[in-house]
Amino acid sequence: MLRLEEIRKSKGFSRYKLSKLAGVKESTLQNIENSINPNPTFTTMCKIADALGITLDELRRNRK
Repeated sequence: MLRLEEIRKSKGFSRYKLSKLAGVKESTLQNIENSINPNPTFTTMCKIADALGITLDELRRNRK
């Protein structure tokens, strides 16, 4: 399970801001967060993790 929304909000990023930093469409972020696209590409996830300043493992880690 991805923790994208949780991490994005904790860092104070809107979807718009993260989409610009990561170079992915805002709709892509929304689809990932809403589990419409539960299996985004590796490249997309790398871009998002880099923009958030975290590792892929942190993004995928289960919620506590």
